[in-house]
Amino acid sequence: MSRRLLLLLCAALACGVLVAACGGDDSSGGGSAGTTQTGSTEGVKAVDPASMNGAKGTVTYCSGKDTSGDLKETIAEFNKANPDLQVKLVEFPEDAQQQHDQFVQRQKAKSGDCDGFEEDVVWTAEFASQKWLMDMSKYIDTRKDDFIPSTLDTVTFDGKVFGAPRVSDAGMMYYRTDQVKSFPKTWQELYKMAGQGDGLVYQGSAYEGLTVDFLEYAFAAGGSVLSDDGKKSTINSPENLKALQLMVDGIKNGDVPKAVTTMTEEPARRAWEAGKATFMRNWSYCYALSQQAPKVKGKFAVAPYPSFEGGGKAAVLGGHNMVISVYSKNPGGMLKFIDYATSVKRISKNAEKYSKTPVTGASYDDPAVKKAMPFADALRQGVENAKSRPVSPVYPQISEAIFKNVNAALSGSTSPQDALKKADDQINSALATF
Repeated sequence: MSRRLLLLLCAALACGVLVAACGGDDSSGGGSAGTTQTGSTEGVKAVDPASMNGAKGTVTYCSGKDTSGDLKETIAEFNKANPDLQVKLVEFPEDAQQQHDQFVQRQKAKSGDCDGFEEDVVWTAEFASQKWLMDMSKYIDTRKDDFIPSTLDTVTFDGKVFGAPRVSDAGMMYYRTDQVKSFPKTWQELYKMAGQGDGLVYQGSAYEGLTVDFLEYAFAAGGSVLSDDGKKSTINSPENLKALQLMVDGIKNGDVPKAVTTMTEEPARRAWEAGKATFMRNWSYCYALSQQAPKVKGKFAVAPYPSFEGGGKAAVLGGHNMVISVYSKNPGGMLKFIDYATSVKRISKNAEKYSKTPVTGASYDDPAVKKAMPFADALRQGVENAKSRPVSPVYPQISEAIFKNVNAALSGSTSPQDALKKADDQINSALATF
């Protein structure tokens, strides 16, 4: 466990760690899902907390690839403790968009294939507005004090709570301590140092991960996505152009490998663990896995993002929630599993063993978690203060407009100016549909 002390750098940086927009523009155009009132969920099915009692049979939980193994371990422990109620795991592809599309396909077909689903934090508004998710408000009322408020915001829409948070996150910068003497103070310095070393890898493929990565630069530069009322795009701004130009120039200058335009989280992690990068932008789950990789083990540390020159610092809230399909044939059984999987004890174990960012406040005070994640206090502050992505029933279209056009600019098929102009037109067209 002593190897984890490399991360004391993060704790030492205190309130600067992962906190959104320190010194920068505080307008992200995101907003809290909990404040969004549409009336679109009126009459949606609700799950009764009492239905957990004596629940039997089987339930199927669908998620993306469990690359860390924490979900499989959780299910194995639950099944052993509950012989009358067994959970089956169905894994979808690693790609978040494919996971999203598979769930949408099943819900449109009113399929009960997935009793529960591990959803990305940005899918709640879309899925809830379609009345695909069961209202879990009464259950969450019994556990509200367990969860960090910002994580509950990600499952709240139209005044109702549609799931339970299981994993939260704020992005982190991994760097090689044998190549980097002093962590850079700005993104611009980081890119320069990356060019002098083995480069920077991040999630540059045309999918949700690129939206997050771009917004981390954009929010730090003082940019935003939507107007305060959520009715108009603000993506085509000087601040966002500065952010995108930095990313584009990084590839042109060789600071970032061209292959990054095809990378998601796992390819970036594999390149990093193979010793092919000096810097890697990724999530906390990569820490435990990287400590098992011979080429980087004991040779890296993790730090909060640097400032954007002329702007501030920013992080974007990530993570996954556990939701129940309205087409589930055993919602009580699914709720019982969710209750187990999101318990403080289980969330703490996920943090201690798998470096998964806790959603339960008490986990950050657990001695075992503090020992395994010495940056826990700073990470908690990051989760509490990180910016959200835009909350909108048409978020998928908003995100697609961002990641497709940003990827086109990174790939060199369009200019940064034209990419933002096209994204602006597409986002406004999507907003006009509701």
